[in-house]
Amino acid sequence: MNSVPIEDIVKAFDLEIIYMSDGPKIGIITSDINRPGLQFTGFFDYFASERVQVVGKTEMTYLDGLDPQIRFERLCQFFEYDIPCLIVSRGMEVPDYLVEAAKKYHRPVFRSQLATTNLVSKLTSYLSSALAPRITRHGVLVDVYGVGVFLMGESGIGKSETALELIKRGHRLVADDAVEIKKVADNRLVGEAPELIRHFMEIRGIGIIDIKAMYGVGAVINNKPLDLVIQMEVWDDNKEYDRLGLDEEYIEILGVKLPKIVLPVRPGRNLAIIVEVAARNFRLKNMGYHAARELDNRLNALIWKNKETNREGETSSYSQDS
Repeated sequence: MNSVPIEDIVKAFDLEIIYMSDGPKIGIITSDINRPGLQFTGFFDYFASERVQVVGKTEMTYLDGLDPQIRFERLCQFFEYDIPCLIVSRGMEVPDYLVEAAKKYHRPVFRSQLATTNLVSKLTSYLSSALAPRITRHGVLVDVYGVGVFLMGESGIGKSETALELIKRGHRLVADDAVEIKKVADNRLVGEAPELIRHFMEIRGIGIIDIKAMYGVGAVINNKPLDLVIQMEVWDDNKEYDRLGLDEEYIEILGVKLPKIVLPVRPGRNLAIIVEVAARNFRLKNMGYHAARELDNRLNALIWKNKETNREGETSSYSQDS
């Protein structure tokens, strides 16, 4: 099971450490956040103790108004659960009675300057991304007209060269050679480059080049949702390739289906322009216009019209003969 070290949360949100035990490393396993107002009232049924606990002004005001003895008992009952940490928002003063109960059970306590709702929203977004299922695939990811195009194919097929030509034409590189893909929603995948090779590209015969340094910051982007997969393969004269585009192909990555195009490669084909056309055509389809189906409808209409004309001609000839 994926988990996020609590130290990463502290660093990412610049949290002030109020209390941190020297015990075993703590990992957060869910992106959901809990505000323990009900638990402070004594209701612990269905308590989501595996979540990060966030205390806002409402919860703190309630605690301040409780009888000290009851308050300490409730807090001890609360911290007895194996919670990953408790974060006090709004930069509020953390009372000694809360720290004392946390120390008794070795539960980390932090403070954030963010407003409670803002903190909850940002924590949820950060943890959803960090805990998302992920996989690394060989290929090149580029942003073409706002479409995340994932180029796949065997080594040496020309993926990087195609991406380089696209960059020269004003499009943006996300990742070359290795693409880290994570599932951020049920039907949404986001790709990015591993930190070590981000913005670098390998061109056979030249070596490693830095796209950001060579073409500027406008030529790169850190991450991009995957929208379209283009499978590049060597042209096979014995294989029948789709010439109309009526049949839709898909590929499944991390349980998400993505439209797939098989692009045969041979000398003389301008692959960058073909990828641009594929991206534009993808956007048209999403807007409801399908060129192949439009042509098919026109052909069917013409065939139907010819049949009607022939039928009328046969009827007229029959009438004259009679």
